[in-house]
Amino acid sequence: MQAKRLKKGDTVKVISGREKGKTGKILKIDSDKHKVFVEKLNIVKKHQKPDAKGKGGIVEKEGAIDISNVLYLCNKCEAGVKIGFKMLDDGKKVRVCKQCHELLDA
Repeated sequence: MQAKRLKKGDTVKVISGREKGKTGKILKIDSDKHKVFVEKLNIVKKHQKPDAKGKGGIVEKEGAIDISNVLYLCNKCEAGVKIGFKMLDDGKKVRVCKQCHELLDA
């Protein structure tokens, strides 16, 4: 499952849909629904009722993007890449770029 490969704070590139070609940081991952929320991408408007503070109106926030529509943005490759896993000598499991074999978890 790709949800385990991406983490909050990773920089990703959108590969399909309305936001194709844009990049941003992951704010939240919903692994049950296979969705990610990317900073400043897929902006939707939500009509919010006033609360006790009196704040209401139309609020803009990030909408969900399907996890299959984003790829990790490798710093070395400068492109969207797939993520693999590798076991280090000390027994630690780390993520690696499948193109340049760069360690993603420092």
